[in-house]
Amino acid sequence: MNRTERLYALVEELRAVSPRPRSARWLAERFGVSTRTVERDLSALQQSGVPLYAEPGRSGGYVVDKDHTLPPLTITPAEAAALAVALHGLSGTPFDADARSALHKVFAVMPLRDRQVARELAARVRLAEEPVRPSALPHTLREALSGRRLLHLRYADAQGEVTDRTVEPLGFLGGDPWHLVGWCRLRSAVRGFRIDRIREARALEETVEPRPVDLSELDLPGRDFVALDELYSFA
Repeated sequence: MNRTERLYALVEELRAVSPRPRSARWLAERFGVSTRTVERDLSALQQSGVPLYAEPGRSGGYVVDKDHTLPPLTITPAEAAALAVALHGLSGTPFDADARSALHKVFAVMPLRDRQVARELAARVRLAEEPVRPSALPHTLREALSGRRLLHLRYADAQGEVTDRTVEPLGFLGGDPWHLVGWCRLRSAVRGFRIDRIREARALEETVEPRPVDLSELDLPGRDFVALDELYSFA
């Protein structure tokens, strides 16, 4: 089997016996590779977000947390390709890296035959590649919002004038372009900051209490927004 198939099989093997551990040597013999290769594979799975941990001791080994992994999904190859297309649209947004991680997890737990069909379908789809490499900026904004951290921004207005802003992050407005919604301490008001105009962003140590957001205060005429949890069920 190739490496992708082996990674999937490793997760399924560990899920099947969880919470009992499997040693790297046992797994190496099971899949006909070296112990070092298995350890590299397990490390790659951990880095991709699989809840995998090592138990020390003579009877220890690697364990995957069943409560935080998905069983094989009944998702069609076309649905998987549709997810990939949709998530590509998040490039450059605060959820870019999270989208890639989520998609990897979905593919990892699909049945092997369906993954192969999805791969063949994906090979026939071409998307415009982002000309600029992703930066850490969107991730910084999303982490500050999740952690209720105050932000220091260097922000360029429509005329290109750059100012320093201290902002309490309140949310995101998705669209083209995306906006960070925040309470601007310089203006003492809610403002929408175009993410593509934020030159620098740094999360500060200070945490802030959430403020009620009034979208009517934002200068975004002609735009209607709806909350994500109203579009999709998060229950």
